[in-house]
Amino acid sequence: MSQTHSSFRTATSRELVQALSDARDYTLTLFESLAAAGFDKAHKVPRLVTINPPLWELAHIAWFAEWFILREATSSLPAATQRPCMLSKGDDWFGGAVAHEKRWDLDLPSVGALKTYCYEVQDRVLDKLNRVEETDVGLYPFRLALAYEDMRGEALAMSLQTLGVILPPNLAQHGIPSWSQGEIRFPGGTIQLGMPHNQGFVFDNEKWAHPCYVPAFMMDSTLVSNAQYMEFMADGGYQKPQYWTQTGRAWLMAQDTLAPRGWIRDGRQWRCERFALRVSLVGSEPVRHVNLYEAQAYCMWAGRRLPTESEWEFAALSGHPALRWGDLWEWTCTPFDPYPGFVADAYREYSEPAFVSHQVLRGASFATQLRMRSVKFRNFALPESNHLFVGFRTCAL
Repeated sequence: MSQTHSSFRTATSRELVQALSDARDYTLTLFESLAAAGFDKAHKVPRLVTINPPLWELAHIAWFAEWFILREATSSLPAATQRPCMLSKGDDWFGGAVAHEKRWDLDLPSVGALKTYCYEVQDRVLDKLNRVEETDVGLYPFRLALAYEDMRGEALAMSLQTLGVILPPNLAQHGIPSWSQGEIRFPGGTIQLGMPHNQGFVFDNEKWAHPCYVPAFMMDSTLVSNAQYMEFMADGGYQKPQYWTQTGRAWLMAQDTLAPRGWIRDGRQWRCERFALRVSLVGSEPVRHVNLYEAQAYCMWAGRRLPTESEWEFAALSGHPALRWGDLWEWTCTPFDPYPGFVADAYREYSEPAFVSHQVLRGASFATQLRMRSVKFRNFALPESNHLFVGFRTCAL
């Protein structure tokens, strides 16, 4: 991951030049790994709802930057700019109106042509950045494009995991630290949930800060571990419907699974798939690739519950020395809803289509760029999502 640690939200034009270059290098490195495994051709990529064809993903990232920066689009709506795309059919190929399932059937240019497009967009973006007004308004589209590429970069890393592609040596994953777990009592109180004004870049679903009272609660200092989750499994957790919600039971029956995604029984031991490698599970590491239903079932079995979004933020803002976060995204029990007074920003498809149907994730994962990490950031996912780098912690009932 990039060594650029300052937040993208307040990055200056000079910092953005370096960060955008780092982000593009990272994107291209991940794409080359996928291409080396044969996944640069759409017909070789399985049609999964959790991934995009990598070549489409690569060019779409560049198109997004061209749309908002070079073409100065006022929103993601098709009529938001009169400036033509550098690619004659670029909007038809990479615009937001292209349905996910159609991305495998597009008659795209060659890999070389689309990589050239990526380089040309990047050169023009950086040139324009040298002449931009140094204000939050002037830098907004550059910060948006950087955030988007960083998020899509993490999605590409998930694609490597999903498709069984080994990480390139310079991005090789380090083991997630193991921490001894304890329980922390938080006194509760009122926090400002959401982002305040005049803090640089703010996502529309973070607007705006508003008072939120959080009752006293007790939360685990770390995420649920593999060893703890295996106790749930050994007690028949996947076979006892009383631990599962109604929607969780429906998901479980459709999947016919007895373990988290990527776990393989090897005699009496469990192993797991990590970027094309089959490795032994480390009991003390946090369990990952579990969806909301699995997290809820574990909590029901353990006599615990998932934290609310506001509890998670209260704990993270407390600075408690025993609290650990940032290894995996974390499920909360809060549906992804807008804050009061929500208005969609220029990138209109970012939040609004996901309201109600998705669930709030908080924190960050090992694949999240450091400049993207914030205790205020609201990630979100469908309850059945288990391809993410996600785990969970619990609270006392």
